[in-house]
Amino acid sequence: MELLLCALPLLFSKFLITRWETMVLIIQKVLKFVLFLLSCLLTPFLKLQCFRKRKRLPPITNRLLLISASEIARRIRRKQLSSEEIVRVYIDRCKVVNPIVNAIVESRFDAAIQEARKVDDFLTWTTKTEEELERDVPLLGVPMTVKESIAVKGMSYSVGVKRKVLEKAPEDADVVSMIREAGAIILLVSNTPELCLFWESTNKVTGITWNPYDTRRVAGGSSGGEAALLASAASVASLSSDVGGSARFPALFCGIFGHKPTACMVSCKGHKPSSTDEKWTQNFTIGTMTRYAEDLSLMMKIISQTEEARRSFTQKVSLKDMQFFYMEECCGITNSVKGEMKEAMNKLRKHIETTYGHNVQKAQLTDMKFAFDTSAHLLLEMDVDGITDEVKAAGKGKIFLELLKFNFCASRHTFPTLGYGLLKWIFDTFLKRYRGKFHEKKISLKKQFEDVLGDNGVLIYPSFVSAAHYPYESLVKVGNFSYMMIYNVLGLPVTQCPMGLNRDGLPVGLQIVANPGNDHLTIAVAQEIQRAFGGWQQPPTAKLAV
Repeated sequence: MELLLCALPLLFSKFLITRWETMVLIIQKVLKFVLFLLSCLLTPFLKLQCFRKRKRLPPITNRLLLISASEIARRIRRKQLSSEEIVRVYIDRCKVVNPIVNAIVESRFDAAIQEARKVDDFLTWTTKTEEELERDVPLLGVPMTVKESIAVKGMSYSVGVKRKVLEKAPEDADVVSMIREAGAIILLVSNTPELCLFWESTNKVTGITWNPYDTRRVAGGSSGGEAALLASAASVASLSSDVGGSARFPALFCGIFGHKPTACMVSCKGHKPSSTDEKWTQNFTIGTMTRYAEDLSLMMKIISQTEEARRSFTQKVSLKDMQFFYMEECCGITNSVKGEMKEAMNKLRKHIETTYGHNVQKAQLTDMKFAFDTSAHLLLEMDVDGITDEVKAAGKGKIFLELLKFNFCASRHTFPTLGYGLLKWIFDTFLKRYRGKFHEKKISLKKQFEDVLGDNGVLIYPSFVSAAHYPYESLVKVGNFSYMMIYNVLGLPVTQCPMGLNRDGLPVGLQIVANPGNDHLTIAVAQEIQRAFGGWQQPPTAKLAV
């Protein structure tokens, strides 16, 4: 009898949890149905954009645009290439590409040329050896680009917010200081959605950034400007940020590599928006996007905060000693993954099995069915600085006034920003009492990842359900961002890797996921993917002219 009495609270607790999970699953089905109806109503109109005229990028005429940042740095150190030459090559490419993709917010081309000349002068008199230069300034003379939300002193820092006077960054973000100390030369800052609050890079200041593979489609967001420039061979490596797939999603759409580091590995000081919420650094991170996989480790060694993290990127990784797992669906309110994305995953699985003799196992992560609910609730519970007064004052009704003004084209804000404010108000008003349950689900899911992957395992996982879509299709596909958002909430390192082009000439890709601190494993797999499948491919309209 005593044992039975002791067991009753546990049984009752289990009943409550089961009842809560059942409620969440019912809500998922309702939301999925609502999104289905919305898709039926809007998608036919959104698809009409396929009749827009498709612009073509100019051909790549200089082979220097086709080498990695690591190789550029090596050639500059060896005086086989001058910094001024490579900087001018990239500036010229930016100038011919930007009218087509609309990715640049503000450039600093003249200053970049002056900095490149100083690098070349330095190399004429320095007594440092090539090895010492590689150790002290590994990016010496290499041109780079930066997402506008990451502060570059003196450059635009409005992040898509329409104001009478555009804001300039008063000082460099921590990561910008790091790459400058490593010798990099910054060319420009690139486009984002308003305050990075959308998965498409569009705002009322710079406009929309287009996809280099099909200029009728979007480049993704919020790091869409960087992705478009990288895919167009107008940049080779960049700084980006990720709070809900913001780096990985545009990297997928534009066929490049995007890495979201382990939580807290990289300083996020100097990013807008920011937050004093203690959960911010667990969910948000600054990372990197590159055209070539070998540059991921180079960038991470430079921008990581600790020596221990930097050393991890020098480790040699043997894929023979690793374990590999896969999952194809996220469940919840997501749509089914397109066949082309599954095919990319199958190609990698077969390659791993035949090359390294591994059995790529299906991962048993049962709580992934709550990925959308958990990630959406935990991201919305954060208080984010820099959101406009209209959004912050949602509880006083101002958000509804702004939405009304938006309907009459009188609001200075974009719909995604106002939509975020509305969702935040709904969460704070009606859903706060469920916060503890979602925290429990996060802890449970993170434990499942720890048990399955351990310290030497990675998960092969879809980046998204499909290749690049037309503007505003993200609104009807919002549930599908679970594929990326959940890893921000869990704080896991993830690398998006390109896996070629589909029948429409659009990039497809997949994510490689590991447990915290194992970024070097996901990047090692990314390097293997580039070796086996080619990595970035030139947009079909920009073939090399020879």
